[in-house]
Amino acid sequence: MSIPYPSAAKGIALSLVCLVLLGIMPIIANLREEDVGALSFAFALSVWQVVFAAPLFVWEMQRGTKGILGLNLSWRKRGRMIFVALFTGALFGLSTYLYVLSVEKAGATNAAIAIQAYPLFAILWETVFLKRRKTAVELMLTAVLIGSLYYLGTGGTFIVSGLSPWFVASLGVPLLWSIAHVIIREELNKTPITPVQVTFFRVVISTLFLLAVLIIALPTGFSVGLGAIFQTMSVIMGLIYVLELIVWFYAMRHVDVSLASSITTPWPALTMILAVPFLGDEIAMYQVVALMIVVACIYGLTLTSLRKDKMKVGIERITS
Repeated sequence: MSIPYPSAAKGIALSLVCLVLLGIMPIIANLREEDVGALSFAFALSVWQVVFAAPLFVWEMQRGTKGILGLNLSWRKRGRMIFVALFTGALFGLSTYLYVLSVEKAGATNAAIAIQAYPLFAILWETVFLKRRKTAVELMLTAVLIGSLYYLGTGGTFIVSGLSPWFVASLGVPLLWSIAHVIIREELNKTPITPVQVTFFRVVISTLFLLAVLIIALPTGFSVGLGAIFQTMSVIMGLIYVLELIVWFYAMRHVDVSLASSITTPWPALTMILAVPFLGDEIAMYQVVALMIVVACIYGLTLTSLRKDKMKVGIERITS
């Protein structure tokens, strides 16, 4: 399903909304009640994601937009799609837990900046699986980006012994996201599945995955998770998270991923600003420096990628 009249202004506005939502999410995660653990909070917010996504899913179906549910698929294709949904849903469930845990242990600002390592993993998958060669500029920017993250993870010391294990763990969030997004992108390109359906199926499977982990990990896991559901921050986090997902998917309908990503790139700066009054955090100069370098590198990689795409299109036109 495509939008008849894509609007760049709408795409930019939606991307700015994503920036704000992404910036406040780490703050909300750390404002949860002290007796609510990361795993139970991840489960609880996922439950509320389902609650808030379900009405949109039903509304879309009532309008006659069946999307992926309107296809008459063979059992083989249906089985493949179910497997993909279960696998990516589990990845997102695990990343949700790791997100909450990393924000708590590494700190809202450090975790937010670490999550910006997403392009590193995207580059890795492109190089390994798509055999796309990188230019000298891209390799240089990648090296600087890795160096700035290492600088941040060591508390601005560059000493290996000072490397925070929780900061390293927070890098698992963009790693899991990058794997799942590569798979989902293929499904979006090959099937008529809608953004609302992607979001709804994702959060349902993630919730069931986290419930299973919660029950296995804790003797009283179910009751603990149930109690976390009725915490105020779980409701707010679930609402904001599902809004961010849906707004992002709809932004993709109006503008390219590269433009939307460029607009949302500085969101850790908002987290940094809000962490001071709401969490009582103190922002160190090395965090500011690391963030500036990370953002500059990501913009550099984005511009380089756009330039390569334009050159590729130009060469194809000349040779065709």
